[in-house]
Amino acid sequence: MALKVKVDRELCIGAASCVAVAPNTFELDSEGKAVVKKKDGSVEPTSNFVAYTDINDTEENILNSAKSCPVNAIIIVEVDDAGNEIRQVWPS
Repeated sequence: MALKVKVDRELCIGAASCVAVAPNTFELDSEGKAVVKKKDGSVEPTSNFVAYTDINDTEENILNSAKSCPVNAIIIVEVDDAGNEIRQVWPS
């Protein structure tokens, strides 16, 4: 099972609970919106999915940070080996 995560920028209100729970995964950008941080130090500022393997954090931290978001702006999906979405993990 492979997982990917993204931030829906339309929903994000900049509460920063995700940053508090998983600072290795999320940070706020200049607009006060959450972005996904990658292992290489770059960020994914758009609403594109990022593979968990590209993030320096645990699955548990990423899921807990998604659950902490008051507006469910963090979306986690399970994908197959070809990268096709199988199901949405969060919000369920």
